[in-house]
Amino acid sequence: MKDERFYWLSFSLFPGIGPLKFKKLLNEFGTAEKAWKAPLDSLKKVIGDITSEKFDNFRKDFSVENYLLKLKKADVWFITSNDPFYPSSLLQIKNPPFVLFGRGLKFDKLKNELERTIAIVGTRKLTNYGREVTEIFTRDLSASGFTIVSGLALGIDSVSHQTALESGGKTIAVLGCGVDCCTPTTNQGLYDKIIKGNGAIISEVPLSYMPSKGLFPSRNRIISGLSLGVLVTEGAEDSGSLITGNLAFSQNRKVFAVPGPITSDFSKGPYKLIEKGAKLVTSAEDILKDLGLKTSDLRLKKSKVIKGETREEGKILTILQNEPLYFDEIVKRSKLDSSKVGSLLSIMEIKGLIKNSGSFYSINN
Repeated sequence: MKDERFYWLSFSLFPGIGPLKFKKLLNEFGTAEKAWKAPLDSLKKVIGDITSEKFDNFRKDFSVENYLLKLKKADVWFITSNDPFYPSSLLQIKNPPFVLFGRGLKFDKLKNELERTIAIVGTRKLTNYGREVTEIFTRDLSASGFTIVSGLALGIDSVSHQTALESGGKTIAVLGCGVDCCTPTTNQGLYDKIIKGNGAIISEVPLSYMPSKGLFPSRNRIISGLSLGVLVTEGAEDSGSLITGNLAFSQNRKVFAVPGPITSDFSKGPYKLIEKGAKLVTSAEDILKDLGLKTSDLRLKKSKVIKGETREEGKILTILQNEPLYFDEIVKRSKLDSSKVGSLLSIMEIKGLIKNSGSFYSINN
């Protein structure tokens, strides 16, 4: 090997050395090449006896040339944290991945887009409310020039990736497995759309590694680390999306949460984050303002508020036409189930059709 990058790649493929130990090796030996060629006794002083002995056996049999051919065959690229196009936002987090693997658009093609990224995450078991909210936020944020980051899981993740692509925006999926593996397999079609369109699939995990429970928290730190902020649109109190939200707090990232019907278990996650300090948002404009971005300079699409998009929305608007009303009164006059009214009001508020003044609802004029 002659290229220092190849030594970085080689270290990333040994399972006993992560970002922290690799940093120790660089501090001790100066370069990855010198660390790779270091005597066993010298390595033991830095990463311990057991890891050093396992690594010594690994490097004796490893061929980076063969692995590079494997990457080429799988149409996979890699980038190190020492490369010029490595995301600067990731360098700011604790122990960033020192190597990332990717498919689709390379980071040098996403240079400008990486400066304006936002993660959208949530439950795998989304409701109709969660789907619609995610579509609205993703569409408007994509139209505002944001690259949408998520984890390619079922539910909210999938909706955010799909909507970003349909809106002509860019999206990045961060996996908890090798980038040559699509999990869940039901998302294979979406996976293919991302790598063939305006997106990238990335992971710090080597090729062919299948997902495991321990890999997802590490994956989530990349999702939040890549982003200016994390938006949680729907999730239960124990939702994995709360892990991403909490990681964002620890990384000094903005955390946003969409309020949902108080009768839904999938609203408990966002409300829990709001209790911890997340910003309650009902529109993409709320996010832009909190990030200090001028909405006038962006391509934010405004929702038309002349009439409802469904018969039930029209019914709510008719009820509110002459006066503001309390929630219970809207339920009584509409003759709809209270949980249905709660979902409708939340969706209509996000669309800009109505506004909540704390104790009552009115048409947003």
